Amino acid sequence: MPSPSQEIIQLLSGFAKAFTVPTFANALVLLYGTILAPGRRTVAAALRAMGLANIRHFTNYHRVLNRACWSPWVSSKLLLSLIIYLLLPPGLPLLLVIDDTLERRRGPKIKYKGWFRDPIRSTLTHVSKSLGIRWLCLAALVPLPWSQRLWALPFMTVPALGPKTSTKLQKRHRTLIDWAMLMVDKVRRWQPDREVVLVGDGSFAAVPLIQCCQKLQNPLKLVARLRLDACLHDFPSPQPKGKHGRKPKKGARLPNLAQRLAAPTTDWRTLTIPWYGSVDKEVETATGVCLWYRRGLDPVPIRWVLIRCPDESFKPQAIFCSDPQVPARQILRWFVARWNIEVTFAEVRAHLGFETQRQWSDKAIERTTPCLFGLFSLVVLMAKVLHPASIPVRQTCWYVKEEATFIDALAAVRSDLWRHLNCSTSPHHPNLLLIPRAAMVSLLQVACYST
Repeated sequence: MPSPSQEIIQLLSGFAKAFTVPTFANALVLLYGTILAPGRRTVAAALRAMGLANIRHFTNYHRVLNRACWSPWVSSKLLLSLIIYLLLPPGLPLLLVIDDTLERRRGPKIKYKGWFRDPIRSTLTHVSKSLGIRWLCLAALVPLPWSQRLWALPFMTVPALGPKTSTKLQKRHRTLIDWAMLMVDKVRRWQPDREVVLVGDGSFAAVPLIQCCQKLQNPLKLVARLRLDACLHDFPSPQPKGKHGRKPKKGARLPNLAQRLAAPTTDWRTLTIPWYGSVDKEVETATGVCLWYRRGLDPVPIRWVLIRCPDESFKPQAIFCSDPQVPARQILRWFVARWNIEVTFAEVRAHLGFETQRQWSDKAIERTTPCLFGLFSLVVLMAKVLHPASIPVRQTCWYVKEEATFIDALAAVRSDLWRHLNCSTSPHHPNLLLIPRAAMVSLLQVACYST
């Protein structure tokens, strides 16, 4: 049976706090088996990869997901602490990115399924909907020594049910904004002193979420895309002395961003910022500070940033930050880094078998997908512990790979788990089979890079 190195054992030992002793032992077997197994990531596939296909008490491993008592919230807290400890240099803010993705699932026993927009099949002109479970993922953006870009490492994932599904299951319905506020509150409790920045797309541009971030004892900075027709107001003027009545919460109505975009008097400045694809791009920006108002809610102060491209390679758009003191350049850098979570979603689908799970019980569904996203982060952390400075990158004479990707990190961890197979070839041991070293290397390459 494959066995991990001492570095990996020490890395994973901290998660024992979230499990009982028997459950933690079975969970480690599933963890190693899921890393080694290609194709579908099921409990049976993990047991086969660990050489336990003939074990009689296989139901004990199924119980880890569908019945055993352990805390996903404690596991998320421990995973975030480990990410910060190993990958985030002191003094840097904790940059978080939040986004939702769809797990396409069908079947009469999948109670959490619903019809949602499918981001993979949708285009700018056509919206495609698919039946499945929508997951809201919160990830930490951290640097790695073997990559030029930031990596989005998930540590908290929750199912965001549709209104009809919540009503059918008699559950309290929470929107994406409600879940985001709950996640933000937990992160602030876990990291009370560190500066935290939360980045999302237009789905998270909401006044209640801004209020939640600004009212915390140590406020978070929220960065997201802003609608061009958002209702913006000036700050209220000081109330004259002796005037009775309620103090105004907002000043005069300001032109919206679409009007500023077309106005010839808008002050545009040229900036060069890191862009998608790890290249620098020259853009024109205009910025300002004002109040964003929604009917029935108190206005919130924001800094808005209009951005347009001189060569018209993308449509003009607006970004905002809940902290008006942050400069426009930094806001754009944070927002562009948000795209790394889309890379994570693609890698989890391609290499960790996302959407290949076959559990149907409610508790197993709630746990399996978050565990797969957390496994992505654990694999990266294991690879970092095994190779602190650089990681082996698979190269061929017809393809030169410039930097490591997740498959290289996964192969490095798999190679460590399989390392005892490349041991002494003594002919006196009855359980050892002599094969050429070149064949052994080829077999290990196939096993480590299989998906």
